[in-house]
Amino acid sequence: MPFSIVIQKPADPPQQLFLLFHGVGASAQDMVPVGEQFAAQFPASMVVSLEGFQACDFGQGRQWFSVAGITEENRPARVAAVMPAFQALIQQLQKTSGVSAERTTLIGFSQGAIVALEATQCIPVLAGHLIAFSGRFASAPSIAPDGTAVHLIHGDRDAVISVEYSRQAAQQLHALGAKVSLDIEPGMSHGINARMISMALDQSRA
Repeated sequence: MPFSIVIQKPADPPQQLFLLFHGVGASAQDMVPVGEQFAAQFPASMVVSLEGFQACDFGQGRQWFSVAGITEENRPARVAAVMPAFQALIQQLQKTSGVSAERTTLIGFSQGAIVALEATQCIPVLAGHLIAFSGRFASAPSIAPDGTAVHLIHGDRDAVISVEYSRQAAQQLHALGAKVSLDIEPGMSHGINARMISMALDQSRA
């Protein structure tokens, strides 16, 4: 299992499991401030920030999949290659925490959102909720993630991953019959601000 930071572990068996996945060139520590907000709102939950599988191609931090020479054409294969390990990671944490997939929430930012979104196209279902900050699908979704509510949150000034990818994902998932919502933060670039975290918390309480 990759390095992880347990942000919160209640004394009693946890009622929910929140798993956080960082962006490229970052680390588990970078998602701790986001995780702390969820821990405060859900005190009976276990909250864990995970670290990417690989050393980053840029020489600093970690990554979930390689971005060296990445293109629209080769991105899907790179993401698909790490999906078995990503699925196994989530299932292992569910097993050790005793929390079901239905009570699990995946929270990804940027590249972390990409792998989390792609996991919705896998069987079995891994989570009841998914929050994707500033993310996208590697390729257009082809199935509705049965039992997973997908929440897309994106800044409209994002120059790294365009907000249009979240708009497209929302339309595509809706057309497939999935439960999906989209929140766009005006004036926000590639990142997560307090309002976006508040949006995510609101969706998680729904």
